[in-house]
Amino acid sequence: MNKDATLRFERSFAADGHRFVAGADEVGRGALAGPVSVGMVVVDTLGAKHLKGVRDSKLLAPVERELLVPRIRSWAAAWAVGHASAAEIDELGLTSALRLAGTRAWLQITAVARPDIVILDGNYNWLSPAQASLFDAVGADADSAGCDAPVRTRIKADLQCLSVAAASVLAKVERDALMAGLALEHPGYGWEVNKGYATEAHRTAILAQGACEFHRRSWRLAPVLPDGL
Repeated sequence: MNKDATLRFERSFAADGHRFVAGADEVGRGALAGPVSVGMVVVDTLGAKHLKGVRDSKLLAPVERELLVPRIRSWAAAWAVGHASAAEIDELGLTSALRLAGTRAWLQITAVARPDIVILDGNYNWLSPAQASLFDAVGADADSAGCDAPVRTRIKADLQCLSVAAASVLAKVERDALMAGLALEHPGYGWEVNKGYATEAHRTAILAQGACEFHRRSWRLAPVLPDGL
């Protein structure tokens, strides 16, 4: 039986004076089409109460995720979802595009509440601004407006930490809605079902009708055919 995420880890930072804790998670990393999206949810560790039913978005049915969205928004001290487009992924690479989407979410939440610390799902901090190269011109770092709070990575944070699980739900629902809308404009790829991910049917559709502007053209999109076909 799947258990709800809790605030136990978030509250562990209170001893160090960190009252406002943000959880962050991404969706769309492995898709062939559409944006990569980063959700952020800020909780006030002194006042936030448990929010029942919230767990990693992958463990919830679509209707369950959608019903949770207004509850999460009301519960959170601040929330946001940032996106980086397929074209930006092609131009910048996936890691930098993740940071760009995270920066867009960060700028939205800091207009409401500034986190003292951020919990990031996984074991790699792709959110903090990249260090400028010694060969870069002064001020050339485009990430300078990004997250300037300490970041703590945690494997399976989306399963354990309520703020991160809530962020994953918001990001998943918003990105899925974007892909369903794009499916109406670009029928044939099945985005209303596969949400841009690499299903066999999606790859076959790309082979049949070609890629469109919302595909990540720097990725291997179509299936590799056997020699002679």
